[in-house]
Amino acid sequence: MRCLHGTLVHWYHTFVKTITRTQTGVRLETRLLKVLKALATDLDLSLGGLLEGVVLHAFEGKAPFSAATLKKIRALRAVYGLDLTARNAHHLRETGNAAG
Repeated sequence: MRCLHGTLVHWYHTFVKTITRTQTGVRLETRLLKVLKALATDLDLSLGGLLEGVVLHAFEGKAPFSAATLKKIRALRAVYGLDLTARNAHHLRETGNAAG
């Protein structure tokens, strides 16, 4: 049991898993990365933590975002000009300097 701001937290130890993380050089579309970074900041998560959450939800066939978060994502997409959709997945071709 831990006390967090005067509230006893019983569930914390039940759900925490010890893991090993690996640094990776994943390449992402520039505007998509900007939206993800901004969203992670807004949610007070690291980019890696956000991606882990999205992937783990997807692996279970669950939606990773609430209606409020989807609204934030729509706003961020507009800010960064991200017009890609799920239909574009696996049909993207890189142009320009491939090194970044």
